[in-house]
Amino acid sequence: MSKQSKRREALVYHAKPTPGKIQVVPTKKYASQRDLSLAYSPGVAEPCLEIAKDVNNVYKYTAKGNLVAVISNGTAVLGLGNIGPEASKPVMEGKGLLFKIFADIDVFDIEVNTENIEEFIQTVKKISPTFGGINLEDIKAPEAFEIERRLKEELDIPVMHDDQHGTAIISAAALLNALELANKKIDQVQIVISGAGAAAISCTRLYQAFGAKREHIVMLDSKGVIKQDRDNLTSEKAEFATNRNIDTLEEAMKHADVFIGLSQANIVTPEMLLSMAKNPIVFAMANPDPEIDYQLAIDTREDIIMATGRSDNPNQVNNVLGFPFIFRGALDVRATKINEAMKMAAVKALAKLAKEPVPEQVNIAYGETRLTFGRDYIIPKPFDPRLIAEVPPAVAKAAMESGVAKEPIENWTKYKDELLERLGSDNKIVRLLLNRAKINPKRVVFAEADHLDVLKAAQIVHDEGIAIPILLGRRDAIEKLKEEIEFDADVEIIDPKSDEEEARKNTYAKVYWNQRNRRGVTLYSAQKIMRERNYFAAMMVNEGDADAMISGFSRSYPSVVKPVLELIGLAPDSTRVATTNVMMTKRGPMFLSDTAININPSAEDLTKIAQMTAGVVKMFGMEPVMAMISYSNFGSSKNQTAIKVREAVNYLHKRHPNLLVDGELQADFALNREMLQDTFPFSKLAGKKVNTLIFPNLESANITYKLMKELNNSDSIGPIMMGLRKPVHILQLDASVDEIVNMTAIAVIDAQQKEKKELENKAAVEK
Repeated sequence: MSKQSKRREALVYHAKPTPGKIQVVPTKKYASQRDLSLAYSPGVAEPCLEIAKDVNNVYKYTAKGNLVAVISNGTAVLGLGNIGPEASKPVMEGKGLLFKIFADIDVFDIEVNTENIEEFIQTVKKISPTFGGINLEDIKAPEAFEIERRLKEELDIPVMHDDQHGTAIISAAALLNALELANKKIDQVQIVISGAGAAAISCTRLYQAFGAKREHIVMLDSKGVIKQDRDNLTSEKAEFATNRNIDTLEEAMKHADVFIGLSQANIVTPEMLLSMAKNPIVFAMANPDPEIDYQLAIDTREDIIMATGRSDNPNQVNNVLGFPFIFRGALDVRATKINEAMKMAAVKALAKLAKEPVPEQVNIAYGETRLTFGRDYIIPKPFDPRLIAEVPPAVAKAAMESGVAKEPIENWTKYKDELLERLGSDNKIVRLLLNRAKINPKRVVFAEADHLDVLKAAQIVHDEGIAIPILLGRRDAIEKLKEEIEFDADVEIIDPKSDEEEARKNTYAKVYWNQRNRRGVTLYSAQKIMRERNYFAAMMVNEGDADAMISGFSRSYPSVVKPVLELIGLAPDSTRVATTNVMMTKRGPMFLSDTAININPSAEDLTKIAQMTAGVVKMFGMEPVMAMISYSNFGSSKNQTAIKVREAVNYLHKRHPNLLVDGELQADFALNREMLQDTFPFSKLAGKKVNTLIFPNLESANITYKLMKELNNSDSIGPIMMGLRKPVHILQLDASVDEIVNMTAIAVIDAQQKEKKELENKAAVEK
C-alpha cells in the first residue's frame, strides 16, 4: 500500500463517529494489529497533523463534537446546599446519564475543588479544548451568574448553567401555553416570583424576553418583597426590585395572574390562591414538596392552571425536557454559544409540541386514555419520543439564524432521521413499561421466590411500586433470603407444602378435580398435585387470589407450561397460545414470534400468531410493521414451508387489510429498507422500518433470538405469553434480575388490560 493510501486510511479510521453510536465504547475496529496501528501509532499521526494545520479538524477526527463536560464545585447541590465537590459527584454522574439517555451525548463529569470565581473560570478554560460544550451545574448564586457570563464570553463552545436556564426554558414554554388557555396576554399579566436565586432570576429574564413587563413583576426572597428601598441588594435582585408598597407574599398575591414558585414548601395558602385573579396560573416548583400541595390547590380553585416539579402531578416542569436537546442542537451545528435566540427557540418548540396529537405510546406510558392540550397537559412528557426530533432542530436553526453556527445543517429531513436513529441505542421502551405498570400495580405471584434472583426482583418491583409481590416457596428459605438482602417489607409468603395452606389446597384441589375428573384425575391426585408450586400458583391466578403469575426461573419451559395450559386455558377470542420475545437492538425494539410454543405452525396458526403479536406490539405503544420470514422471497420457492408462509400472508391481506404485514421474505430483505425498496417496490413493507418478525417454525425463531441475545449482547423481554385467559408469563431458565423485573412489568400490564377488557364486556352486557 502506498504512503498516500495509508494516510487516507488513517484519516478515514479517525473520522468522527457515526450518529447513534455509543461513544463511551470503541466505535472502530480494534481486533488486529493493523487496526491498532491505525488507532494509535503510527496511523494516529495523520489526524494529529491535520488538526495541527487547522484546529477545527478536531471535530472531524475526534469525538469532541459529541462530548460535554458537566462541571460543578458542589456549592448548591439539588436541595442539599454546599456539600462540596466529592459529594456532588453522584449528581453529576446522574446528569451525564440523562444526557446520554435522552440525546445520545457523551459526558465527563468534573468536580472542581474551589469556591473562588477566578480559579473556577480558569480551570474550565484550561480543560475546554477537550469538550464540545460545557454544562455548569449546582453552583451557588450570585457566583453562578459571573462564572457563566465570563465563560460564555471567553470560550467559543456552548456554555450553559442548567440550574438557571433549564427551569426557565421549560417553565416559559408551560407559561405561554397556560396563558393561551387562560386567554391572557403575557404583557398584561401580574406575575409573582417567589425566590431570587439563579433559577428565579433566569426565569424572570426569559419571561421578559417573551413580553412580560418589569413593572408587572414582584419578586420575593427569604426577607420578603424585593423593594427598591432595600439595602445591600445584589445587582440581580436590584434588577427586579419593585416600588409598590407591599412587603409580604400574601399582599403580592392579591389579584396576581401568575405565581412562579422557586423557593420552599407550603408557603402558599388556600386564602392566597382565592385572592388571585380569574384563571390563575400557579407553578409551584419547589422540590420535593411544592409551595402548595397540588391536590389542595385544585380543590381550592376549579379554574386554576397548575404545574409542579413532581412527576406524580400533571404538568411536571422537568429540566430533562430541555438541556439534552438544547446541547444536541448546539453541538450539531458547532455553535459557539447558547444564546437567547436558541433558548427562545427551545421554548417555542416545546410549547408547540404540547399542542400536537400525542403518540399512543406516550398515552400508554402515562396511563392516559388520550393526552390532549389543556389545563392538565401544557408541557410535553419527558418520555415523548418526538422531543429529540423537534427541539434540537429548532435550536440548531436559531443558532444558524443568529450567526453562531460554524457548521450549518443543509438537509433537515436527513438531520431529523439521524436524531431519531440516536434513540435506537437507548431502549426507552423498558422505562415506559415500568412507568405504565406503576400506574396500577397488580398482585403478582412469584412461584420460585425461594431463589435469590427471583426474590431480588420481587424486592425491586415492591420497592418501586411496579407490582404487589406474593412470594411462593419454602417459607424458611424465603425468610432467610429476605433477611440476607434486607427485604423487610411485609409481603405475603405462601408455602404450598405447609399445613398452614391445607384449607386453600383442598379448595383448589376440588376446583381442579371438577375440571379434570373425566380425564383420569382423582380428588386424591388433585390434592397431591396442589402441593406443586406451579399448579398452586396457576390456581391462585385462576381463582382471583392473584392477578398474574411469574415462573420458569429454575424449571424447564415444558414443565411450567403444562399446568398453565391445564388450569388457565385460552382466552375467549383465542384458538392458539404462542410467545413473542422483544429484543432491544440498535435499530430499536424487535418482536420475534413464536419463540417457545408452536413447533411447526400451519398457515392458519401463523395468521393467529401474527395477529396476537400485533396486539402485543400495540401494547408497547408501537405500530406493528410485520415481516413473515422464510428462506425465500415472494414465491421464489415451491417448498411447502415457504408456501404456508405465503398462504398466511394472503389470508392476512384479505381479512386484515389495515395490518402492515408482508412476505414471505428473507430476513435481510425484511430488515434492509433500501434492499426491499429497490428489489420489491410492490411490497407493503417497501420503505418501512420492520419491527416484527414472524418465523415459520419454532426452531428458527428460538435460535434467532438466542443468537441475537448472546452475540450482540441484546437485552430481551420474554418469552411473552399470548392467547391465555389469565396473565401468566414464563421466564427463560436462569433469567437475570432485570429480565424478571421487566417480565413482571409485562405481567402487570397484561393484567391491567385484561381487567379493562372484562369491565368493558361487563358494561356492554349490562347496557
